[in-house]
Amino acid sequence: MMSGAVCWNRALQRGMGPHARGAHMVHTFDEMPSSLYHLLRASARRTPEAVAVVDDAGRPTTFSQLLGHVDALASHLAWLGVARGSHVGLLMYADLEFVVALFAVSKLAGVCVPLPTKYRVLEVASLVEAADLSLLVAGGEFGGWGARLPLAADRIIWTRGASGDYGFSGLGGFPCEAAGTSDDPAIMMFTSGTTSACKGVVLTNANVCHASMIYARLMGTTPYDRCLISTPIYYVTGLVALLVQFLYVGATTYLHRVFDACRTLACVRDEKITYLHGSPTFFAELLALKDEFPELPSVRALLSGSSYEPVATMRAFHAWMPPASFQVVYGMTETSSPALLFPYDAPTSIFAGATGKPVPGVDAKIVDEDGREVASGQTGELLVRGACVTQGYYGGAAGGPDDEGWLATGDMAHANEEGMVWVVDRKKDMINRGGEKVWCSELEEVLCELPDVAGACVTGIPHELYGEVPVAALVPALGCSPTEEGVRRALAGRIARFKIPAHVVFVKKIPQTAAEKPDRAAVRDLMLSSLSAHEQEG
Repeated sequence: MMSGAVCWNRALQRGMGPHARGAHMVHTFDEMPSSLYHLLRASARRTPEAVAVVDDAGRPTTFSQLLGHVDALASHLAWLGVARGSHVGLLMYADLEFVVALFAVSKLAGVCVPLPTKYRVLEVASLVEAADLSLLVAGGEFGGWGARLPLAADRIIWTRGASGDYGFSGLGGFPCEAAGTSDDPAIMMFTSGTTSACKGVVLTNANVCHASMIYARLMGTTPYDRCLISTPIYYVTGLVALLVQFLYVGATTYLHRVFDACRTLACVRDEKITYLHGSPTFFAELLALKDEFPELPSVRALLSGSSYEPVATMRAFHAWMPPASFQVVYGMTETSSPALLFPYDAPTSIFAGATGKPVPGVDAKIVDEDGREVASGQTGELLVRGACVTQGYYGGAAGGPDDEGWLATGDMAHANEEGMVWVVDRKKDMINRGGEKVWCSELEEVLCELPDVAGACVTGIPHELYGEVPVAALVPALGCSPTEEGVRRALAGRIARFKIPAHVVFVKKIPQTAAEKPDRAAVRDLMLSSLSAHEQEG
């Protein structure tokens, strides 16, 4: 077993020790806010005039003003019957109103349920029903959906955030005291996937507060930092790793309603953003515009939320932004974001390509198919437990932590004796070619090293002889026209023959899931359709 308490310097763990959380003891902070609301209130009392958020409508809001908005909305929500345990949905873009609603629900010890704004009305309706919402707070852009959602009209609050006017003006209510304890559920997020298959991940105040506080501790975040959230705020990266962390330290958060690479970089330049956290896709799109933004000296920290970030991409960012560290963080909704963090600047490290070490408060182990821990260097499934790991799914859905708190991640990994972990692939994404294992992420890394390839997604398709074989969708590099045969020849001297893709297709963009991860199922369908078309032509 690898313990984050052992893997990191003791100085980074001052004020931490063993504490009871639910049925388990965890390594966490001795002093921690009781709820997200208490976290915000502490920052507002410490730095009332500091700017907390600046949204797309150009509204700079201080911590004192933000707390005032939160208290006013909480009074109205209490008048509507929101209380401890009430499920309140947020169908809103990353506006000031989203932030206010999140913390107003927290003040009442309700459970905030962020809903994806990318979803269509039937998908949202399915989640509204699955979450047992008692109230929905929604942006005015979705006003036409009201009659199609399984909620009475008086159980939906519509905001006007997009107009630039404050969306909760004029709402009545009565004063209410702050409720909520560390063990109370604070947020429920649905795992990405089909709405029929996704699960509601329940995160407590302690889960989210520990995650945000450990990010601040390990990343050295201070009130002088500035971050930009241009990725979806309804996932843990935007909501916990960025928004809650920066509100905790008293720093400024800039909010963009939708991601646009050019606008993101312009904001970094103009507002002197110091801290960026996104997906590999996010960083790939920024990198494509580096010549248009050659100097961005304010950036000190780049964090890629993924089990793996291509080494070539990290080194390209190091050349572009030399003062900035580039680190990888591995986590999932079930871990409130952080589980493993690369402790150094990855592009300059001898461990470049590794995922990271368990963060303080998290334990990790790697097991075989029988649940036995494997030896150092051997590959098995990664399990995690700890202060920021969920206690389970809403409604008791299967797949949550076991009786000892261990959560099976579904990711395959190996580690060295110092606790450095390499996550190699999703368990379900391992390709078994006639008994030989092919890891999709490993093959994608090799493909992206080819000079005429800008992006890659690997998956497996059925094969009569071998059971399944690897195939790849590739994005050609700018100005290049690679061929399938040329790619296969280039790989012949680099990797084992069984790892070379049996078929290759070229695409303008790698398909993405709603969580902005490569959509292997879509690539598989694309490949099978392409092969079927070729057979019909033949």
